[in-house]
Amino acid sequence: MTFHTTDLSTKKFLVTGGAGFIGSHIAEYLLKNGAAKVRVLDDLSNGFQKNVDLLSAYPNFEFIKGDIRDLETCMAACKDIDHVSHQAALGSVPRSIKEPVYFNEVNVNGFVNMLKAAVDNNIKTFVYASSSSVYGDEESLPKVEGKTGNCLSPYAVTKKANELYAQVFADMYGIKLMGFRYFNVFGPRQDPDGAYAAVIPLFVKGIIRHTPVYINGDGAQTRDFTFVENAVQINVKGMLTENEAAFRKVYNVAIGESFTVNYLYNACKEYLNSDTEAIYRAPRAGDIRDSLADISLAKELLDYTPTRKFEEGLKETIQYFKSLYEKMDSELMDNG
Repeated sequence: MTFHTTDLSTKKFLVTGGAGFIGSHIAEYLLKNGAAKVRVLDDLSNGFQKNVDLLSAYPNFEFIKGDIRDLETCMAACKDIDHVSHQAALGSVPRSIKEPVYFNEVNVNGFVNMLKAAVDNNIKTFVYASSSSVYGDEESLPKVEGKTGNCLSPYAVTKKANELYAQVFADMYGIKLMGFRYFNVFGPRQDPDGAYAAVIPLFVKGIIRHTPVYINGDGAQTRDFTFVENAVQINVKGMLTENEAAFRKVYNVAIGESFTVNYLYNACKEYLNSDTEAIYRAPRAGDIRDSLADISLAKELLDYTPTRKFEEGLKETIQYFKSLYEKMDSELMDNG
């Protein structure tokens, strides 16, 4: 599915964090659709070499291994680039509680470095990943962009700071930019193995591997689970839009539907024909109880229309991980 009508053959893109989950999908879309150049900047601390290898199959791909905390690296990455999709960040609420200084260095200092590099290199458009975590303790549903509460974690603070810096850079330097508040994005290539892995790959891995599966709290908390293809769509449309009214804003990126974590787990069990029961434990500090997005602003100004609903995306994601583990088991047997 294509999300653009513009000819990409003369356009050069930078995707920071392009070896990671969402970033690699954005980079792959641009490469598949004939972009003149797609450069990825990633230090591989959260991204994966296997994603770089996948993208390297395209002749118009370029990789810079580097850290956004270094301004000169950001400057070099933005050179001769038209459009930037900034996805590089640390993204775990529990980890941010343990490592707040590190999160600030990467998510805030690194973000400012990228903004500065974008301004100095005359980048045409700059889009960046924010987060639904900025809604904090604001209880009203659905979440509307102009109404946020108090942040509940250092991670949320870093994303709120990104939005504030973006506004100032737009006002002071005239750069065309916009932010995307992602709501629980999931899909193929999401990491199931890290200490702070997201819930869907953790569930699928536990069920397939017959290892304990944990649900934090009572499982009745709700989330607007968003398949990664929808995040790709809004990044592409945001970078390429000619609608001047679309800039200097942040947008909810979601489906506009919410499901409980219990429903999610039962759906995973059903798809995998499993009767494995989850183990319930204490709620996590810093987590939002309920999450549901109003996506009308993105629809109005960016023509954003979710193409994959939750259950369709979940089925594809489960099949991806199922195939991945089957391949791993086969290779283990072959290596005897």
